[in-house]
Amino acid sequence: MTERVPTGIFQKLSRLDDGDGPLRPRSFGEFVGQRRVVDNLRTWIDAARKRGRSLDHVLLSGPPGLGKTTLATLVAQAMDAELRITSGPVLERAGDLVGLLTGLSEGDVLFVDEIHRMPRTVEEYLYAAMEDLAVDVVIDQGPAARSVRLSLAPFTLVGATTREGLLSQPLRARFGVVEKLVPYPADELALIVERSAARLGCGLAPTAAQAVAERSRGVPRVANRLLRRLRDVADLHNDGHVSPAIVEQGLTMLGIDELGLEDMDRRYLMALQRMGGGPAGLRTIAVAVGEEEDTLELVYEPHLIRLGFVLKTSRGRELTDAARVHLGLGVGPAPDNSGLFDG
Repeated sequence: MTERVPTGIFQKLSRLDDGDGPLRPRSFGEFVGQRRVVDNLRTWIDAARKRGRSLDHVLLSGPPGLGKTTLATLVAQAMDAELRITSGPVLERAGDLVGLLTGLSEGDVLFVDEIHRMPRTVEEYLYAAMEDLAVDVVIDQGPAARSVRLSLAPFTLVGATTREGLLSQPLRARFGVVEKLVPYPADELALIVERSAARLGCGLAPTAAQAVAERSRGVPRVANRLLRRLRDVADLHNDGHVSPAIVEQGLTMLGIDELGLEDMDRRYLMALQRMGGGPAGLRTIAVAVGEEEDTLELVYEPHLIRLGFVLKTSRGRELTDAARVHLGLGVGPAPDNSGLFDG
């Protein structure tokens, strides 16, 4: 059960239950992929437990949906500690953070999602908290103002970010453990899909699991989302069994092709094609497709770049011949339409 604090500043989790329902791994042993990260975390946790101390502060970075929140939950579980969850944008004032820190018990794990979005004035209060287990609070105003140092119980801060480059250097330097998560290969995603299907109670052909994995953009969250929708189709048309035919039917309904491209991906590529293949700026592309720049850069571009469909250069984004072939446009630059609107 998730217990919400009335202020909305943080959540206290007593068991693993969230938006992914029963699909999140319940232990490090169940966690598929990110082997180096998992092995490192288990080593640091075992060493901290042996010394009877809190784990050093942990920074997890990487694209959305790769398991940062899950790993934070597993860290708290392995440390036999209470997990408290908040996010950078929620901590608008220094008082929010101070109240949260002073409310922590010894050994608690504080998870701050999207930590790079924390206001700089609030972030500065973390420096002493992370290094000295203390926060300095100013009381009164004007000539009567004075600073009071409040001691904190030993705790572990786990920060998650999709934009590590936006973290300030002073904050990043205070994390003793820094790990980066990377997109999953298809074979690991297939294992995740098979495990999730078993928990959802739906039949799944091995070839169907592989097909879902190959279209999941290297992201477990996407794979689980697709599986849930395919289960719906299978319940209605195939007695709950997800076969390769059901995968094709369901993903066609969702507009997802054999490389995992969605409608927005194709609109992005076609917009670049209409611009002569680039180079074109992200803002120009965002206007052309009617989407926010951050969404394009964080959600859609990584997959297109990994596929070799888009080049990100100092002059802007450029379309590749591989993208033109996939879209059936032929190889070579797009026609020059520079005079299309002349006189």
